[in-house]
Amino acid sequence: MRSEKDKMLAGELYRADNPELIADNRRISAWMERFNATVATPEARLPLMQEAFGHVGRDVVIRPPFHCDYGYNISLGDGVFLNFNCIILDVVAVTIGDGTQIGPGVQILTADHPRDPTQRRQMLEFVRPVSIGRNVWIGGGAIILPGITIGDDAIIGAGSVVTRDVPAGATAVGNPARLRP
Repeated sequence: MRSEKDKMLAGELYRADNPELIADNRRISAWMERFNATVATPEARLPLMQEAFGHVGRDVVIRPPFHCDYGYNISLGDGVFLNFNCIILDVVAVTIGDGTQIGPGVQILTADHPRDPTQRRQMLEFVRPVSIGRNVWIGGGAIILPGITIGDDAIIGAGSVVTRDVPAGATAVGNPARLRP
């Protein structure tokens, strides 16, 4: 029988209230307290990021406060910048490419819920990974929904809600985000 964590990571329906996932969340919650309380240079925060995340490239900067679900599903390329108050619900893989800049208050979400009310009453969830390319600029307050891919060199306008993939080099703005000509 597969664990709930195995189901989660495979993108299948799972329950987040099982002991293994609760323990993982407690671990990252303690880590977030340390990270967000650390008054240090970005270089001094690097060992903390390496402790929590799946991959951390060179010259990554995350300005606290920062929040995530598990940490181990986050992969950050070289030179990634996350401004204050970013939230990454990394229930499954979140990949952010080299040189990407993310404004304050951005939310990147992988957790989703069944549309069937019977399944929701059973507290079932599922996930869809998010992939953000290289040299992307995401304006403050944007929300990236589960399953989204944003191509290299794209721009996401401040406050936009990204509900569909954004191709490389495109600019998407609004709620829902639409491609600008």
